[in-house]
Amino acid sequence: MARQKPLSLYRNIGIIAHIDAGKTTTTERVLYYTGKKHQIIDVHDTKDGKGSTTTDYMEQERKRGITIQSAAVSTEWKGHQVNIIDTPGHVDFTIEVNRSLRVLDGAVVVFDGVAGVEPQTETNWRLADQYKVPRICYINKMDRIGASFAHCVQGIRERLGANALLCQIPLGSSDEFVGMADLVAGVGYIWASDDKDSTWETVPLDQLKDRLKFGATVDNEWIANLPKLREEMLETALALDDDAFERLLNTGEHDPALLKQCIRRGTVTGELVPVLCGSSYKNKGVQQLLDAVVDYLPYPGENGGIAMVDEDGNVIGEQVVSDDAPARALAFKVINDQFGTLTFCRIYSGVIKKGDTLQNVTRGKKERVGRIVEIQADSAREIDEVRAGDICAFVSMKDTETGDSLSDPAHPALLERMRFPDPVISVSVEPKTRNDVDKMSTALYKMVKADPSLKLEVDKETGQTVLKGMGELHLEVTIDRMRTELGVEANMGKPKVSFREAFGHIVEHTYTHKKQSGGSGQFAEVKMIFEPTAAGTGVQFSDEIVGGRVPREYIPAIEHAVKVESNQGQIAGYEVVDFKARLVDGKYHDVDSSALAFEIATRQCFREAQKLSKPKLLEPIMRLEVVMEADYLGDVIGDINRRRGTVSDQGHKGTSAFVQGFVPLAEMFGYINFLRSATRGRGTFTMEFDHYEDVPASMVDKLMEKETK
Repeated sequence: MARQKPLSLYRNIGIIAHIDAGKTTTTERVLYYTGKKHQIIDVHDTKDGKGSTTTDYMEQERKRGITIQSAAVSTEWKGHQVNIIDTPGHVDFTIEVNRSLRVLDGAVVVFDGVAGVEPQTETNWRLADQYKVPRICYINKMDRIGASFAHCVQGIRERLGANALLCQIPLGSSDEFVGMADLVAGVGYIWASDDKDSTWETVPLDQLKDRLKFGATVDNEWIANLPKLREEMLETALALDDDAFERLLNTGEHDPALLKQCIRRGTVTGELVPVLCGSSYKNKGVQQLLDAVVDYLPYPGENGGIAMVDEDGNVIGEQVVSDDAPARALAFKVINDQFGTLTFCRIYSGVIKKGDTLQNVTRGKKERVGRIVEIQADSAREIDEVRAGDICAFVSMKDTETGDSLSDPAHPALLERMRFPDPVISVSVEPKTRNDVDKMSTALYKMVKADPSLKLEVDKETGQTVLKGMGELHLEVTIDRMRTELGVEANMGKPKVSFREAFGHIVEHTYTHKKQSGGSGQFAEVKMIFEPTAAGTGVQFSDEIVGGRVPREYIPAIEHAVKVESNQGQIAGYEVVDFKARLVDGKYHDVDSSALAFEIATRQCFREAQKLSKPKLLEPIMRLEVVMEADYLGDVIGDINRRRGTVSDQGHKGTSAFVQGFVPLAEMFGYINFLRSATRGRGTFTMEFDHYEDVPASMVDKLMEKETK
């Protein structure tokens, strides 16, 4: 079957933002205005559990009023197919944003008009930078008291470092917000009402000054400055085309179609970030946002294909997005639900049909494509084939996990993987009854397979099953989903912190391994230097043997021993990070030496050297932002100091005060309970992992005692 729609009419976009900026509300309005649904359900109407928005369909999402799992929906706008992924804003579920951005061609970044750039917005922006995803900024909630378009734009430019191109200016704010001035089209849009089916009037820019008068001086100033703002926008955009820019300077005229082409070119290359505004909840600006998605965000392949890599992750080529190339797809998400195991894939090239066999290049296994479905959040529509640029789900694939590459078996290729964060918190998990032991193990395996930011281990000393994740809410939701989706009841133990260990200073150490008990013995001697390195450099091994003091065939065993032994340090058995192990000398015996003997010698050398280095314990430090009423500022800052934290910034966002700082994760368990009582339920906080830091020597014993309880 031939392609039904040209690739240039596809848009694969994500909606990303900080929690509560309005992503899900915006997605609901998009689906309504594109005719995909005929009723709007608002997020705050779902907490009674009776209704759900299209993309927040899980019980856990309805109960909490937040997005937990990214959801895919497809719709049409002006002849274009728009595939949308609504992503979570909570830091505990950053993994969902990470893997969505990996496979999307563009993103709409939603901002709260009052709060502006928030911590999770920065995290998501950095992820989008990492994957080179073109973006549009949509400043939402312009109808809220305290909304400030200028504050948001300043944050986008200064905190995100973006070259913001103002394409729209709000007409009014708070309860006077009536629409926006479109600097590209040269007109203003004034809505008749807040109703979802309300029409808007299109007014030339030069008439807006006489038509509109607002109570707030700043809102009137925006309208007074419209000619200047339009001129700045034209100069910035048309600077991407020399002839058009020259024409603008000489005659003051421009070609409207060429202007849009320039904005599109700048957006696709990342040189420009168009800024729009509106109020999704009050049904203003969503249609214009859709127009911008079609006009400015790239179609699949327009900003390049996906990198092909070798087994070590080195880029060896690029797969262009084309139907005529061999079939290649990237699995970016695996979920288990009522349809069975669904493997979400982005098709980068070729055509894949029902019944085809694909090679899982990552795992070296064959997978048969039984059924292909197009997902609409929690419902699915069966389709017969998918082509380059499509996002779909394959049903019941057995061995494919998140990040795996699927290819035509005759033309295998590894596609660039995603990078996942390390978990920072762990809990013990126990089945509620003895009968649930096997069921719990199976359920946990399914949850971990679906979410790469979860890790499962068995504590060798206690025999406990340990689940690691990105935060308390992340782990709590995982256990809750096991109950609702897989029918397995489990109890969660007290959260524990994932500490790390490090060498205190450079140590040179020699260890000789000798064993003689009749027959052939064992002999190996290694002389090694262990030196701490900068944070984030990981474990490095350097072979500096000269003159054959240690035969070449034993070097891999020595390197392997260093890597294995670094998994368990000498302070409390935590992973040892950021050091360089240099093998500088050694001795061997023609008969008694072996790879095993050198491995044993290296492991003992490592253990003794770490102890001699006066090792350090490292703890995860979280970046914290608390938003509350100004009256409670002193209490919140005092509490941060009591928790061994430091305050880096404080100020006001609209009518609220905020505090930003860094606090050890070990001191943050149950923080929500303090905040609720201290602020009478009015305070909110967000927290994300920032870096590891030395634990003060006086605190080591106290923390370790707390961890073992």
